[in-house]
Amino acid sequence: MNNTTTLLRHPHSPRSSTPGNTMLDRSVSSRRHAAESDAVADSPTPDPSSDDDESKTKRQHISLVASKYLSRISHVSPYLVICVFALFGVVSFFFHYSRDLVCISPYDPLSRIGPGLYRLDAAESDFGYLGVPWCRSKHGKTVEWTTKDLIKGLEEFVPIYETRPIKNNMYGMGFDHSFGLWFIARWLKPDLMIESGAFKGHSTWVLRQAMPDKPIISISPRHPAKYLQKGPAYVDENCTYFAGKDFVDFGSIDWGSVMKRHGITNLSRVLIFFDDHQNELKRLKQALKAGFQQLVFEDNYDTGTGDHYSLRQICDQSYIRGGGHSCFKDSDEARIRARRKKFWEKAVDVEELCGSGETWWGVKGEMRDNFNHSNKPISYAEHFQNSRYVESILEVYWELPPVAGPSLTHQTRYDPARAPSPIVEDGRYGLFQRLGLSRLETSVFNGYTQMVYLQISEQDS
Repeated sequence: MNNTTTLLRHPHSPRSSTPGNTMLDRSVSSRRHAAESDAVADSPTPDPSSDDDESKTKRQHISLVASKYLSRISHVSPYLVICVFALFGVVSFFFHYSRDLVCISPYDPLSRIGPGLYRLDAAESDFGYLGVPWCRSKHGKTVEWTTKDLIKGLEEFVPIYETRPIKNNMYGMGFDHSFGLWFIARWLKPDLMIESGAFKGHSTWVLRQAMPDKPIISISPRHPAKYLQKGPAYVDENCTYFAGKDFVDFGSIDWGSVMKRHGITNLSRVLIFFDDHQNELKRLKQALKAGFQQLVFEDNYDTGTGDHYSLRQICDQSYIRGGGHSCFKDSDEARIRARRKKFWEKAVDVEELCGSGETWWGVKGEMRDNFNHSNKPISYAEHFQNSRYVESILEVYWELPPVAGPSLTHQTRYDPARAPSPIVEDGRYGLFQRLGLSRLETSVFNGYTQMVYLQISEQDS
């Protein structure tokens, strides 16, 4: 990646940390929905009783026009006049109030009939409604690619995905993250790809589709070949496996020797993919110590969810826009979360979010690790310091958006209120169909967990 290239700023990327902006961040981070609700409440609405003079911009009411016209034909039968006037009144009432009759709060899931059967503009406005805590990079950089690049990539990737050897990748990556990994690898064009956590080999296959001729190193406690005894799996011929009896954890490998064997001298040309359900702060420190810079974390779990401490959880802070939470059971956030829980399987209500003593960070105040087998309670002060450390080494942070809105994919698992806006927004069925996404089974869209791409570097001296 050319460091001199001017990078595009993501809409969630942070502003510079001037005192004014810090104060602004604090004011808006308390809860994003409160500000948006105020905006909706303060927005101008048609008021028929208003005495403001808008004669130059406002059309005369249709009933007024009708009455003027009827006054000119008063010589006609009174009964006819009354009937015509009544008809105009009904039509006028319908046109004037029809918008109010369908005006439903776009943020209230109870106003919907059910998942997949709601207004399209309501679904779109749901994205990010409860906040999307975007980790702040130390120099304000973000990725080079745009939404147009992602759409172009989708058009290319869908036919590739349809040829995948593992059709039913339950407990593995779905379509969204498969596309994200393929797109990132295809864009960066690394000289070597390393994956920690291979399962049946689907992610190895995705990396191979992105870079057909580049070597892959795969680290996994169980070799993917073991799964061939029970069903489809993928084993790559140009892959070095630290798996099965040869397994060594990512943090214990002598990466200097491994890079030397593969002829790699520039570690910025290596892409690391973590799908091993380990504490992401731990993996981040291990990768930085080894000198790696380009990282992807597959399961970037939201606060209150998941089996390991994630970057999304680390950066969920009150001083970051979209971050911080309230455990007060009568708060607006609590009421909204309770309603959304009825519609989205992975939505989290306050009871699930908060532990004893109103500990909401991580998962109920715990820093989880190793598939939820190791849980360590942490204080908010420690959680805060973890966030500051991440910011000190973070050059780029980018969460993969959902591929398409839920009215198109019919997914009912992740809550759009805690996700960035989708690549293909709700209502754009023509584009969804043109990209070939309508050909895929709806189940492949249920695995979204905020996959994230990072670029890291040593702390500034």
